[in-house]
Amino acid sequence: MASGTMQVATSATSEVSGGVMGLDEPKKMTREDWRKKKELEEQRKLGNAPAEVDEEGKDINPHIPQYISSVPWYIDPSKRPTLKHQRPQFEQQQQFSSIGDWFKKGVKQGAVLTKYRRGACENCGALTHIRKDCVERPRKVGAKFTGSNIAPDEHIQSTFLFDYDGKRDRWNGYDAEEHMRIVEEYAKVDLAKRTLKAQKLQEELASGNNVEYGIFCKKWSFNFFCHCQDKDNNSEDEDEDKYADDVDMPGQNFDSKRRITVRNLRIREDIAKYLRNLDPNSAYYDPKTRAMRENPYSNTGRHPDEVGYAGDNFVRYSGDTVRMAQTQLFAWEAYEKGSEVHLQADPTKLEVLHQSFKVKKEEFEKQQKGSILEKYGGQEHLDAPPRELLLAQTEDYVEYSRHGAVIKGQERAVVQSKYEEDALINNHTSVWGSYWKEGRWGYKCCYSCVKMSYCTGEAGKNTVVSLVLFIHLYWLQMHKEKQKEERKKKKKKHRKSHSSDSEADDAKKKEKLKKALIAEEARLKQVEQTLQLDERKRAYNTIYETKEPTEEEMEAFRMKRQRPEDPMASFLGQ
Repeated sequence: MASGTMQVATSATSEVSGGVMGLDEPKKMTREDWRKKKELEEQRKLGNAPAEVDEEGKDINPHIPQYISSVPWYIDPSKRPTLKHQRPQFEQQQQFSSIGDWFKKGVKQGAVLTKYRRGACENCGALTHIRKDCVERPRKVGAKFTGSNIAPDEHIQSTFLFDYDGKRDRWNGYDAEEHMRIVEEYAKVDLAKRTLKAQKLQEELASGNNVEYGIFCKKWSFNFFCHCQDKDNNSEDEDEDKYADDVDMPGQNFDSKRRITVRNLRIREDIAKYLRNLDPNSAYYDPKTRAMRENPYSNTGRHPDEVGYAGDNFVRYSGDTVRMAQTQLFAWEAYEKGSEVHLQADPTKLEVLHQSFKVKKEEFEKQQKGSILEKYGGQEHLDAPPRELLLAQTEDYVEYSRHGAVIKGQERAVVQSKYEEDALINNHTSVWGSYWKEGRWGYKCCYSCVKMSYCTGEAGKNTVVSLVLFIHLYWLQMHKEKQKEERKKKKKKHRKSHSSDSEADDAKKKEKLKKALIAEEARLKQVEQTLQLDERKRAYNTIYETKEPTEEEMEAFRMKRQRPEDPMASFLGQ
């Protein structure tokens, strides 16, 4: 049984290999050949038939999928069974460059030359490039003419052929010494900063302006933690987000690298801000930031203490929020001066330090205020009652509703410009730019168009008006005289040319009229011939013309036109 099976398998193998794979072009397998092939594959998988052998004599595993064992047409045109295309190609790998090979930068080859060679660079004398590709400094007289200071030839290196890993190696050719130069440069800058800071600190100590617990620092703000021992990093050079990652408050998460603040969503049991008051004229709600800064119940007359929500600004600037912000600011300033305090890590220590700082600051301010009053006087002005109590009236006008809400009187202050406003100089009563005349700016009080000039008042206005009026009258008179002269010249020219040109014009008009009459007669003959033809054979728009006629052509048309209502029309042809 086994021998019979082997004979069938060998015969099928010979038929399949000889009938299908032996030809250059594959033929379509018959149904019988396809059945034999499948039976052979099953026998090989069961171990009853020998496995296929490649060109090297190695067995091919029959369990390999067909998409792996099938040979592409560009690998083996002979269609022999093989797995060579699945193995590494050592012939191609030997052509690849090593992963450590790279271009040599700045390498000069050859000895120093003293004579210019033909075909070399005219600027530096190197033979590896031409003048337009030279990267050295352009010489006033090139090496071609001087023959001195000839640059050596560059190191010409062939191109590299890297494999998959070599093409994607990002550190190939990296020079670690380049980074060390940058580190050394920054170290020198840091050392110079420390030296300068130590020098400034010594000067402050020598002058006595930096004593602990009792003076104003150079920024004109009282510093309780001024220990005359600052850290290496200067506060001016620190990053603005130094403490951003340390502060992880509930409700928001700040990432200093991406500078993104992610706000948590509201609790679902709370009422949405935009549903507090459905009046469209109420407080504005920003859907992007989920913020409603103003009080949504402002138009209802209800007091902010009576409502559950009075706007983000009311929550932000009321209660313990301000005190918490002051404490946080104090913690940052103390941390800069060397005190290890943190609002969330050690709040008790921070609160004790803050309270002692306030006490010492008040004592210092009282002491400073007393020294100033003792030196210059003026205590009686400080003990006087307020101005409102002295005069029993104020200039602040406020209107209240029956519920106590402010209706009018506390409007928002007008935002002023950063430039100086209403600065009047040189006796002027208006600012520069308040007057404009004929493309020039000036002062409205005196009509002066000269900046930084002294004001002349009404006299200057009258002078400018009279001067402008005089200039206008002068130009009007000059214009009239010019027009009179032009009219006189035209009349003289017309008198001279009228007598000589009239005879020539008459002759030209007669000649043109004769030509127009001849053309009109020809046109009439053509119209008569066209009308005698059959309408179906006549071309379209043969009688009509599109050009505009001249005066001579119109006169000829009037002279040649026939009027049937004229009683003498029958005698014209006789």
